Amino acid sequence: MDQALHQRLTGWRRHLHAHPGLTLHEEHTAAFVVEKLRELGVAEITPGVGGHGVVATLRRGGNRSVGLGPDMDALPIQETNAALPWASTNPGVMHACGHDGHTTALLGAAKLLLDDPSWSGTVQLVFQPAEEGGGGARSMIADGLFQRFPMERIFGWHNWPGLPVGTIAVHDRAVMAAGARFDLRFEGHSGHAALPHMTRDPMLGLGHAIVALQGIVARNLDPLASGVVSVTVARAGEAQNQIAGAAELLGTARWLDESVGDFIEERIRAVGAGVAATFGLRCTVGFRRGVAVTANTPAERELAALAAAAVAPLRRDLPPAMTGEDFSWFLAEVPGAFVWIGNGPAEGGRELHNAGYDFCDDVLPAASGFLAEAARRALAG
Repeated sequence: MDQALHQRLTGWRRHLHAHPGLTLHEEHTAAFVVEKLRELGVAEITPGVGGHGVVATLRRGGNRSVGLGPDMDALPIQETNAALPWASTNPGVMHACGHDGHTTALLGAAKLLLDDPSWSGTVQLVFQPAEEGGGGARSMIADGLFQRFPMERIFGWHNWPGLPVGTIAVHDRAVMAAGARFDLRFEGHSGHAALPHMTRDPMLGLGHAIVALQGIVARNLDPLASGVVSVTVARAGEAQNQIAGAAELLGTARWLDESVGDFIEERIRAVGAGVAATFGLRCTVGFRRGVAVTANTPAERELAALAAAAVAPLRRDLPPAMTGEDFSWFLAEVPGAFVWIGNGPAEGGRELHNAGYDFCDDVLPAASGFLAEAARRALAG
């Protein structure tokens, strides 16, 4: 990538950082993407796919097709980088996960492909909304993404703090975890705190359930399997001298194998039922699955590794992360690969979802270069 394009992309990325679109509210971002695609000379642009999603199509003969996908949405976090000239101007919303850089890198890949006469086929540029828990990938799929914009395979990426800037990591299979959100609601009988024998205390059930839930991974799951069960919210009570009538726990679970996910769900439901029976309570359990396991397919994994090595340093030794990724739903529909590209150090507020995070613009040449090279190799193959 030449310096002029890098500077142009940096300006676009910083504009997006300054004007973030919260999940399900990416109108400005989508309009900006459409504007810049037209500026680059892209003729086929379809907005409004699965919400605020945008799909741009590059055609140049041939019968092969490939998809490239980033995400566009921001998080409900108040940014602390007030000194940055491109700090968020939208109070309480910021690009704390680097989706501004992801979006910009795909625009850069479009430019690289438009300027390269060597390839033929069809490239679908998929700008996905609502990745941060908004179900954007499934909304695009439900809106006919793969029928309206056919692609034989798809490639995506995420910036990764803790990996040197521009280094690309390709995993053998699992890249990121599947996940679910769960809740347990215990209902008892409220009454005076000085007369506990006349009540059924849901707080007692809540406390025992916390211990039991945290023991699922520690004492029920095979130590060689990967799983997480974290209780993150506890709610109960209105007055200090009252035993409450209900108590609620909320949390998240993650896994790298679907059988582990099924096991975790079964154990969470069993904990709720067992604790309720022990203390004379009623319990309802909710378990809502979110993203699937983000898993590379073998041929596309190897293609991604070749594309990565052609443009940047390559790593193939990193373990998967227990974070989740909406791109997993695309990979459940068509073969593909999802890679990490280093964003530099991961401490001092530079971690993902930190209020002090900022995408490193020096990543853009490697990211755009990888996407363009993956498309070329997929079409040639």
